[in-house]
Amino acid sequence: MIKEFKDFISRGNVLDLAVGVIMGAAFTAIVQSLVSNLINPLIGLFLGKVDLSNLVFKVGDATFKYGTFIESIINFLIIAFVVFLIVKVMNKIIKTREDEEEAEEDNKDEEVVMYLKKISDSLEEKNRREN
Repeated sequence: MIKEFKDFISRGNVLDLAVGVIMGAAFTAIVQSLVSNLINPLIGLFLGKVDLSNLVFKVGDATFKYGTFIESIINFLIIAFVVFLIVKVMNKIIKTREDEEEAEEDNKDEEVVMYLKKISDSLEEKNRREN
């Protein structure tokens, strides 16, 4: 069981996942700062200098902080958009690499056909000389 765990941990994709989670957490902190310190004050200008995080309504003793919820939605939309852009760029890079690999394979196939044709021509020439 320990050997299986070591094999699992030493796989490259587990390390990639760990790096991705750490980078994602750092990126989330940056986006939260962007929303709290830049976007919300900008929105507040249009709403009459209102801090979104202070928007609440009360029903009895219950307090509903819908301003904080709006901030969370803005954070999510920004992060989702950035992830979309990253995936889009990665898909384009992967497609370009696949196209290059296909072109290389086509070139190799053409070379093989050329060599086979040369061999065939040589064999035909040899057969003509022998006959």
